[in-house]
Amino acid sequence: MADNTKPAQDNKLTVEVRTEFGKGFARRLRAAGKIPAVIYGHGTEPQHVALPGHETALIIRKANQVLDLQIGGKSQLALVKDVQKDPVHQVIEHLDLIVVRAGEKVTVDVPVHLEGESAPETSVNLDSTTISLEVEATHIPESITVSIEGLTEGSHILAKDVKLPAGATLVTDPEVLIVGITGEAQVDLGEAEEVAAEGEAAEGEAAESAEGDAAAAEAAE
Repeated sequence: MADNTKPAQDNKLTVEVRTEFGKGFARRLRAAGKIPAVIYGHGTEPQHVALPGHETALIIRKANQVLDLQIGGKSQLALVKDVQKDPVHQVIEHLDLIVVRAGEKVTVDVPVHLEGESAPETSVNLDSTTISLEVEATHIPESITVSIEGLTEGSHILAKDVKLPAGATLVTDPEVLIVGITGEAQVDLGEAEEVAAEGEAAEGEAAESAEGDAAAAEAAE
């Protein structure tokens, strides 16, 4: 499996320490193109910071990003744990970040990516869009690739069947269904023609009724 992790150094951001709080201040930060965030973990006091909005938004389009935060000239690795967005405009309002260290393992939900095509006349049902893994914080895969190439009706892939990257440990229940292959629904052409004929008849009756109503209205005038 190809290494699709992204080094934290590629996610380097210079951040500002916040000394003011509240919704009003947060709104002013966002208006200035910055994102309010809190860094916590490892027994440290929560640290309130402001991140550069555009650069941060580009990075966190993918899940489980580890940021290399430059705070007062010092580097701090932090995992994006929660992203709060405006439900209407989808503007990022706040981030929760967890302090991590190189070599430390974390539990994350990694997106499942399907590769290939199943056998003809089958349908693919992705039952689990993510899979939970314990991995090194600085080597979190962007996705887990699951091949469905040539799978026939009745085939299924459980969590325990998924090939994991080196160093990763499965946290999801091994028996959880990830992908199931079913046969495509067969359409009875005779029944379909009957339904279409009934629809046409109903439309004809509605048109006749409308014409009758129009004629009655003209007579009343």
